[in-house]
Amino acid sequence: MNFKDLMAYKLSFQLAMEVFETSKSFPIEERYSLTDQIRRSSRSVSVNLAEAYRKIIYPAHFRSKLTDSDGENSETQVWLDFAVECKYINKEQHLELSSKTEEVGKLLNYMINNPEKFGSSKTRN
Repeated sequence: MNFKDLMAYKLSFQLAMEVFETSKSFPIEERYSLTDQIRRSSRSVSVNLAEAYRKIIYPAHFRSKLTDSDGENSETQVWLDFAVECKYINKEQHLELSSKTEEVGKLLNYMINNPEKFGSSKTRN
């Protein structure tokens, strides 16, 4: 299996692209703060997941990178909370994107709690 086949990767990548498109409408004065931060954290979810998968034969490293990915996912959620409170996105957009961060979080936590189901205790070819 390739990391790109993982449901968590697919959903996190899709979410990062939606965050990117949504953040294009943020005010210019947010370019180097909220806009940059939400884009970075949302992209880091997929990046850390890919890195985790490359460490799959080392269970502790695998879990560590997955928890990094989960942390970035939580950071994205907080930036979404700021975006709605600052009225850069509406409540419907917030709910839609937030529900996707929750789904990604559930998938990541499943991987963290069940690394053996992803080949973590075995060597890969």
